[in-house]
Amino acid sequence: MANSPAYLRVEGVTVTFPGVKALDAVSFEARRGEVHALMGENGAGKSTLLKVLSGVNKVTDGALWIDGERHVFANAREALARGVAIIYQELTLSPNLSVAENLLLGQLPVRYGMVDRRALRRRALAILEELGEGAIHPATKVRELSIGQQQMIEIGRALLRDARIIAFDEPTSSLSVQETRHLKRIVARLRDEGRVVLYVTHRMEEVFEMCDAVTVFRDGRHIRTHPTLDGLDHDTLVSEMVGREIEDVYGYRPRQHGEVLMRLEGIAGRGVRAPVSLEIRRGEVLGLFGLVGAGRSELMRLVCGAERASAGQVVFAGEARRFASARAAIRAGIAMCPEDRKSQGIFPVASVADNLNISCRRFFRRWGVFRHVARETENAHHYIRQLRIKTPGPRTPIANLSGGNQQKVILARWLAEQIELFVMDEPTRGIDVGARRDIYALLYDLAERGKSVLVISSDLAEVSSICDRIGVMRDGELIEVIPREEATPERLLGLALPA
Repeated sequence: MANSPAYLRVEGVTVTFPGVKALDAVSFEARRGEVHALMGENGAGKSTLLKVLSGVNKVTDGALWIDGERHVFANAREALARGVAIIYQELTLSPNLSVAENLLLGQLPVRYGMVDRRALRRRALAILEELGEGAIHPATKVRELSIGQQQMIEIGRALLRDARIIAFDEPTSSLSVQETRHLKRIVARLRDEGRVVLYVTHRMEEVFEMCDAVTVFRDGRHIRTHPTLDGLDHDTLVSEMVGREIEDVYGYRPRQHGEVLMRLEGIAGRGVRAPVSLEIRRGEVLGLFGLVGAGRSELMRLVCGAERASAGQVVFAGEARRFASARAAIRAGIAMCPEDRKSQGIFPVASVADNLNISCRRFFRRWGVFRHVARETENAHHYIRQLRIKTPGPRTPIANLSGGNQQKVILARWLAEQIELFVMDEPTRGIDVGARRDIYALLYDLAERGKSVLVISSDLAEVSSICDRIGVMRDGELIEVIPREEATPERLLGLALPA
């Protein structure tokens, strides 16, 4: 519908916070029956724009126009009443309420002054079937659903409120292959119904497969809107996002491998049903690929001491080990950078320096007792420079940093701890293309220094491009380990899918 009038018009919108201009006179348009991608590096302004649309962030200047009417929303309720719904990456459902209660929260059917349970169930079933989720029972607690199913509940809630503008924020970052396919079908249906679909993603293949138009942001500014993707290529889009040309986001660097650093001998435990034997050498980047529930993360939790193994042993640096805790594994030289950075990897209210130094403060003590804040700050400055962490300073709250820079802080923490094996669980999840290149370069640097890197990823292109060997897991079992030269995406996916 490239020739139809704009249903949503963002006109000169500026948003400022103390000392920061998050959006700088941004203007763009989106039409009904269109999937419009919003792209840019982390910190480009995409999330701020979504929060403006939902009434969470207040506009300093400019306005929103919806169907020809000017709006400035004071809160999320006003935005939803005008037909604007946002499906955030961090879902907003109430986990202890039922599916039906979440779907109709705020508009529960009432009879004789009480919730009409029969009508509630009937309306919930209707929307679930409409979304292809008829197998979900309306009385099921939301906490019992997968992330993909919870996302469908969020979409159902938007449809029940007749939202005409639906925005998705990194919707496939935590979904399985099957859930991603289902979401794509739903997005296509929303477009065909004449809704405006705004789609924030870092995944280029999704843009070219699903979207009709794309707007690029950089440093809080609107760079360009492509009303059609005809003639647009990957390299042009990346160049507009980062402001420079990036030849190869993966930048693979071959290297010599040293002695075996870690060997798994028949390891099994929760989520790993078949004993796993595997080795990783110094200087090697080893990948673990599999679908959701394959047992990759569970295996690494056994390796890192976060879970107790029921069988087998870890031979690390020539010694047989069974780590009783993650702290014991860290002392031995194994550390994990978790998939969920916000809840498991960082302390959001603490500063960059505190997050970086948290595990090595024993090195920065006066007389072995008191904190040596000056030395902690000096150490933070050292790694900020070395890893090119973008931050106003070491005392900036880490929550203010982009996902890529938060990941660098976690890596710096373990570099200061003299870690030998870095276990990276979905290392670039939710990270933009420029920051991904930086993370990959850091992993290669670690390997070239004789460290070992174990990458757990559900990104086919990532594992097949940056790893020296790739192990494929399925249903809690290690199926095969393949050298990089033979690890095509088609072969990896074929091994990962159920037979």
